Amino acid sequence: MPSPVKKLVHMIRRAKPLTHDEGMKILARDHFRCQYCGLDGTASFENALMMTVDFIIPRALKGKKDPRNLVAACRPCNLIKGRHHFHTFEEAKNYVLQHREAKRQEWEKNVAAVRSQKATA
Repeated sequence: MPSPVKKLVHMIRRAKPLTHDEGMKILARDHFRCQYCGLDGTASFENALMMTVDFIIPRALKGKKDPRNLVAACRPCNLIKGRHHFHTFEEAKNYVLQHREAKRQEWEKNVAAVRSQKATA
């Protein structure tokens, strides 16, 4: 006889991830373009590899697998947004773009330091 905990775990309905077909429909709807930064997934193979589907309201916060809650996003933008919850898509987009720019500036500073170390070596 299964333990009460195992029985309960089987009764909990887990949200299923998107299927390949569902994801492709969202990407096609958004023309394979990141809805946050505008990266064109059709411009190159490398860009195509970057494309994902983002839950505007994250699954971790009870976001539904509904096309109105899904957008095409590149991996960097999807990672930056993470599990943050926003009231509107525009708030999410502004957050992602601001943090993306801050990360770019930090990266440029670090690269400049590495280059100056190489030049002196």
